[in-house]
Amino acid sequence: MQLHYGWDEFKNVDFMSFLPIILPVIAIGFILVLIALIDLYRHRKTRKNILLWTLIIIFVNTLGPILYFVIGRKDSDRI
Repeated sequence: MQLHYGWDEFKNVDFMSFLPIILPVIAIGFILVLIALIDLYRHRKTRKNILLWTLIIIFVNTLGPILYFVIGRKDSDRI
C-alpha cells in the first residue's frame, strides 16, 4: 500500500484544463496591483509610508492591494 504521492503523480494531470479557472484569478490580481499602484502614485504627497505600501502591494499579491485600499487610503484622511 502506497501512502505517499510523489512528483510522478503530476504526469497524468492535464494542466491546460485548469487555465480557465486560473487565468481570471491571475488577471484580477494583476489589475488590483495596477490600480493600487496608480492610486498610490497619484496621492503620493498625502500618503505616509509610500515605500512600505509599494512593497506590500507588489509582494503580497492579491491581499496587498486589498489591504492598501482598506487601510492605506485612510492615511490621507488624518492630514
